[in-house]
Amino acid sequence: MDSTENFRQFRRQSKKGILVIYLNLIYKALKAFWLLLIIFIQKFSNISETTIFYIYLGVGGVLLFFLIRAYLIFKNFQFKIENQHFILKKGIFKKTSISIPFDRIQNINFKQNIIQQLINVHEVNIETAGSSKAEISIKALSFKAASALKNAVAIDEYTRGVENKETTKPLLKVGFKALMKVSLTENHLQSLVLLFAILVGFYQQITEISGGLGKEGILDSYIFKNNAALESSVFLIVGLLLLLTVIAVISSVVRVLLRHFNLRVYLKDNALEIYQGLLTKKSIVLKKDKVQHITISHNPIKKKLGISFITFKQAISGKVKKKQDKIIKIVGCKKEQIAVITDLLFPNENLEAKNKHFSNVYFKFRLYLRSIAFLGVLNVLLVVFQEGNLVFLGNLLLLPMVVFFVELKFKKRYYILNENVIVLNAGSIETHRTYLPFFKVQNIQLKQTILQAKREVVDVVFQTASGKIKIPCIAMVNAQEIYNYTLFKVETSLKSWM
Repeated sequence: MDSTENFRQFRRQSKKGILVIYLNLIYKALKAFWLLLIIFIQKFSNISETTIFYIYLGVGGVLLFFLIRAYLIFKNFQFKIENQHFILKKGIFKKTSISIPFDRIQNINFKQNIIQQLINVHEVNIETAGSSKAEISIKALSFKAASALKNAVAIDEYTRGVENKETTKPLLKVGFKALMKVSLTENHLQSLVLLFAILVGFYQQITEISGGLGKEGILDSYIFKNNAALESSVFLIVGLLLLLTVIAVISSVVRVLLRHFNLRVYLKDNALEIYQGLLTKKSIVLKKDKVQHITISHNPIKKKLGISFITFKQAISGKVKKKQDKIIKIVGCKKEQIAVITDLLFPNENLEAKNKHFSNVYFKFRLYLRSIAFLGVLNVLLVVFQEGNLVFLGNLLLLPMVVFFVELKFKKRYYILNENVIVLNAGSIETHRTYLPFFKVQNIQLKQTILQAKREVVDVVFQTASGKIKIPCIAMVNAQEIYNYTLFKVETSLKSWM
């Protein structure tokens, strides 16, 4: 522990934390009542001066209340380290005391938004396994204090002192060129849908403003009068789609750069330290032994560009609503960078062995059965809503797509058995390759439906601390082999899943 930083006695975060907490309270209020704010702005010209005065007075009162609340939150938020436990006391009226043993801590992450960067403080997030209520966020600590706390909490597993990241060579670095490749291969359809939703919302706002000005229906009237011109203008429609596509691509570029700019991964003893972010800078400490399994993902475009994503899955609680909070992702990795990570986590394992074991053909049959059921429901809905003329066209377009995706999904579903790791491949357009160490398995089940029993096939389900992983529809004899071998490796392993 840093001698200049004492965590043996209860201490508070930096006084600058009052400002951070205060602004966070204001942000939450604006997020909750933004619609009322828009209405107030629209109706501002029609509100009397007396009413405006009372509104300003009310807003001032709320801001004062937030300031008092921020101070009380700051004052009652105290923490210390005692007997290999992180102890926290917080609460204004309802006092809460939390004690977390060091071995329950999964990650110690640093974070800086724009405000925190301006006032030179760091947010420290302590993530634990098994309980969503044990997550701790310290809003404002100096870098020195935050680093000392990280080293103190991880004293058994990390080297004391803080390394200078400017002079330490990273284990893995994702440059600007790789991030541009990532942004260009993002899901732009999602961005297009979001843009469309924004345009619809903007249209509704214009309609409401027009109504407030006594010009009801003026926009609808204009569109109606020019409807024929708009429909006949192919160039206008195509141009609009191209513009939205360009905006979607630009938004993806901005989003990726903001989130992953200057992405670096350092190896420090038994942990990976991940640094990334532009406006909001994040630092994540990921202990190797806390990783339950990893997944390598890519699509055809990403594969052509030579990049993949590495996803680390950690232990989650059943109470945790946002499982993505327990997922750490490294984007834009080259093949050799992926090899560095896999060799680090799974040394001496022949992960690229060619002994692939594919799912039984019944898996393909099940996929077709589900697809046909979906098409059947779609056809019924079209007939019910008197769109029977679209039934033929819809089936003509969807049937080839169903065949394509089913065949692709079946082709990509296989597993590879290694001495200590099982590799599971899945996906359709995207390919997901999961590496699961046997000793991380908490429970293994063989599940079988009536139809599967007739064909002597079964689903193998691995239960880990990060969730379930399934191998669908494999021969019973092969499933039994996996089942017995997994139990053997779990019972004989001296390693802990945490």
